[in-house]
This record gives sequence, structure tokens and C-alpha cells, in this order.
Amino acid sequence: MARPRKRRRVCGMPAFKSFGPLDVRDVEEVTLTVEEYEVIRLIDLEKLDQHACAERMGVGRSTIQRMYEEAREKIADCLVNGKLLRIEGGDYVVCSPDKGYCSPCYRRRNRAGRGWE
Repeated sequence: MARPRKRRRVCGMPAFKSFGPLDVRDVEEVTLTVEEYEVIRLIDLEKLDQHACAERMGVGRSTIQRMYEEAREKIADCLVNGKLLRIEGGDYVVCSPDKGYCSPCYRRRNRAGRGWE
């Protein structure tokens, strides 16, 4: 029997759900899951290593390595081949904003109560 899949922790939903060419109709779409988006955000934007990223998301490092590789391949396909990148779906849980902070990553709510710092 297969091991049950862990739900990945995500600290926030993407502000924009799709990216792609402006002047093209009927373009192919590539779907990036919310977890893959979070891996890209943590590793490439916040400069975490794969081990720290895995701890924040509550999964193993090998899972992060696989997700990171798949996400980068999808992004490269969209950039090189002019496809629409859509961010949606996946198996994740969003950190609770009602506490005022995300305990795994300690991101705090900003003073206005909107968004994260």
C-alpha cells in the first residue's frame, strides 16, 4: 500500500494567476501548481536552499528537488515557446493568517493587515 501524500504548506497564494504573451489568441497553456509556485518563490526569490525550503513546506528535500525541477521546466517551456502559464491546483494547505504570523516561516502580517512582510 502506498504511503499517504503529505499536504504541502504554502504561506500565501500568488497575486497573479496567469502569465503569457499579450497579443496571441488560442495559445497553449501550461499549469504550474501552487506548491511549485511556492518552491520557486522560496528558492529563487527568498534564496533558501532546498533543505530549508523543505522544512518550511513540511516535506522531504527530495520532494522539493523534484518539484523545483518540474517547475523550472514548465516556466522555461512557457518563456521559450510563448505559452500561457497558469498557476492553480495542487494539494496544499495555506498558513493561517488569523494568527498574525505563519509559524513555519515566521512571516508577519504588515501593519495595515493586508499581505505579508
